[in-house]
Amino acid sequence: MADKKKCRKSITLDMKLKIIRLYDEGVIQAEIGRKLGFTRTTINTVMKNREKIVADVKSATPVNTTTIRKRDSIVADMERLILWIENQTTRHVPVNQAIIQSKALSLFNDLKANKGEAAKNAEFVASRGWFDRFKKRSNLHNIKVQGEAAAADTEAAESYPSEFAKIIEDGGYSMDQIFYVDETGLFWKKMPARTFIARQEKSMPGYKKAKDRITLSLKNYVKTRLPVHWRANKKSWVTADLFEDWFDTCFVLEVKAYCKDNNIPFKILLLVDNAPGHPQTLDELNPNIRVEFLPPNTTSLLQPMDQCVIAAFKLNYLKRTFSKCIAAIDKEEGAGQEVLSKFWKSYNILDCIKTVRDV
Repeated sequence: MADKKKCRKSITLDMKLKIIRLYDEGVIQAEIGRKLGFTRTTINTVMKNREKIVADVKSATPVNTTTIRKRDSIVADMERLILWIENQTTRHVPVNQAIIQSKALSLFNDLKANKGEAAKNAEFVASRGWFDRFKKRSNLHNIKVQGEAAAADTEAAESYPSEFAKIIEDGGYSMDQIFYVDETGLFWKKMPARTFIARQEKSMPGYKKAKDRITLSLKNYVKTRLPVHWRANKKSWVTADLFEDWFDTCFVLEVKAYCKDNNIPFKILLLVDNAPGHPQTLDELNPNIRVEFLPPNTTSLLQPMDQCVIAAFKLNYLKRTFSKCIAAIDKEEGAGQEVLSKFWKSYNILDCIKTVRDV
């Protein structure tokens, strides 16, 4: 029988970008191959050439673009913001017309500044007309944002518990050797949005909400003496580098000590969800720790930390801060608003950390 030559399947630039996006969303290479009809070797090759592919995409003309007239080079470069839009979609961040127009204008001004004298006469107005043309060129369409649970993969969520049970059984893990982890944001100076008032009262004055975010530094304080693991980041979300650092320098050391103190074999099963901030290489970092990832789009249905654990933590944190706040108001004389403002000004990031420790 004559050997049949395999038909080579070409991959477009758009398809390569799709492969990279799926991988960044936490989908493993084998699953990407099954979804898109490519071998694992092909997917691996794409990921190895990731930097070149992204560079090619950035220099490429937007998809479905029809050139009608010669356009200013800065404006053409600026319209690469389709990549920014796609990145926001990957991170589940909704963007409307006003946000896109604002980002476009900001990007244009940055590009103009970088080009210097050569671009001093360049002009751009992120008008409604420009947006309509950009939307058509880039094949954008408007959809209603759905909640996390609405977009969840219920079929995968229903089948995973039995799969996870088999992993536990095959690995011989006890309940003391299984851990779950997740992240959450924290409004550390939050006040209630509603209040109870006497029946005869119709309303009460509002208050200025504290907008402080945890971006303050801890000057003159030894970070290693803090009751938490302190890491700083310019962005408000966990990055892959931060999460890997936490895994290496925090989780591994503490869970090893935990096993020793409780006379448990150092063999751990860690469950995390599929998120861009959770690198797929975690399972390769320590031979004593197996890392399992929840199936994509099942976090809202399966993540154990979402089953009131995070909610309970935040509730207890608020109860403790409110107790301190009320104690301060009861202790001092004067208008409640003045005392409240004084309390929040004195409540610093170190107080927040100590409250988190006590929760």
